[in-house]
Amino acid sequence: MLHNLTLTRYIAPLREGGSLPAIVEADDLGTYVIKFTGAGQGRKALIAEIITGELARRLDLPVPELALIHLDPLIARAEPDPEIQELLRASAGLNLAMDYLPHSIGYDPTTHTTDPHLAGHILWLDAYTNNVDRTWRNPNLILWHRKPYLIDHGASLIFHHNWPGAPATLTRPYQAQDHVLINDHPDLKAADTALAPRITHDLLTEVTRLIPDQWLTDEPGFPTPDDVRTAYTDHLLARATNRAWLPELPR
Repeated sequence: MLHNLTLTRYIAPLREGGSLPAIVEADDLGTYVIKFTGAGQGRKALIAEIITGELARRLDLPVPELALIHLDPLIARAEPDPEIQELLRASAGLNLAMDYLPHSIGYDPTTHTTDPHLAGHILWLDAYTNNVDRTWRNPNLILWHRKPYLIDHGASLIFHHNWPGAPATLTRPYQAQDHVLINDHPDLKAADTALAPRITHDLLTEVTRLIPDQWLTDEPGFPTPDDVRTAYTDHLLARATNRAWLPELPR
């Protein structure tokens, strides 16, 4: 279960994010990066953050801790920026937070390298979840205490934006040529051998149970939130079984 927090102070926006994530303080006195339900990408981006982020954690990849965070729209009164005020009001209720890692730095593929073992595991996860947003232009990796951490998975699981077309994506190869770690000689074969057997029905059920019901309500074609969870589980289990999406890497 994800921790439940209450936002107590809005500190600063992170302008580099298209959805205007922000640094906030919560009632446990911790500092977090918040992703808003009222942002342009909507709740599906937060669902993708939970599923991909928590799968990464269970596959022993480094990700900041995730939590659910409650936002009182009255917080908006203290913000002078009209855009931020509007975003806060539109995001009243439950949002997603991730642990803020102070003094972390962005990953630069021109100066940083990742060993082939870890690079292979990261690339495998991105291919499995069809994450189209870990490129050299936008690595979505940070270094904290010299260790890479995976962040920003809202662009993964693109199949859930078109459920009727989801089966067609099962055999579509992942396009890895622009992946930020492609030049680090990722050992994808070893990663597939190690990780694919760990994707089980029980694991996927555990992860999808972390998604709040209100983010799954009113999904067209699904009567209940549990029906949506089952669709995620079935689709991701099928991807783990038939791995036609594995990319061919250049020699």
